[in-house]
Amino acid sequence: MSKDWDTFYQNQPPLTQPAFVVAAYAHQLPGGPVLDLAGGMGRNAFYLAERGHPVVLLERSRVALEFVRAQATRQGLDIWALEADLESPHPNLPPGPFAGVLMSYFLHRPLLESTARRLMAGGLVLIEGFTTLEARRRGSQAAHYWQEGELLHPPLGLHLRAWGEGWLEGHHRTWAVWQAEIW
Repeated sequence: MSKDWDTFYQNQPPLTQPAFVVAAYAHQLPGGPVLDLAGGMGRNAFYLAERGHPVVLLERSRVALEFVRAQATRQGLDIWALEADLESPHPNLPPGPFAGVLMSYFLHRPLLESTARRLMAGGLVLIEGFTTLEARRRGSQAAHYWQEGELLHPPLGLHLRAWGEGWLEGHHRTWAVWQAEIW
């Protein structure tokens, strides 16, 4: 059973700080647009747009999309917030090329294989999320959590630039930076 994301976002204040991996590695993104998969209330999109990257944010929740669109307009930021069910069998993803692809606290493994072909040469995939150790701590099902060490192995066409795993702010998390081949 999928989570009711509209209700979730109606009852959550928007996060203002970007994910760790975004704050730590955004400066290494090449110039150009970024694709934010399941971007929620836009914390990463706003951070990147404020630094000059046009952002295409894909999200399922209409509540989150309305918030992002209103805030982007109010702040004059180049963010396109589009409705998308990224867990459908064949999600309609923009082709790119993108300077970066973000997957922050969202996990749908079939999308990983399509990231390399959406990146420009030297583009980055920035990933962060909870591990199965965190799932066990929470008593949650592990299907939506990263296996320990899983992010050490990027899909074909990408190579590992940076990786970390451990306790951060009381939760067991993992993150990675994968880079597209430079032709």
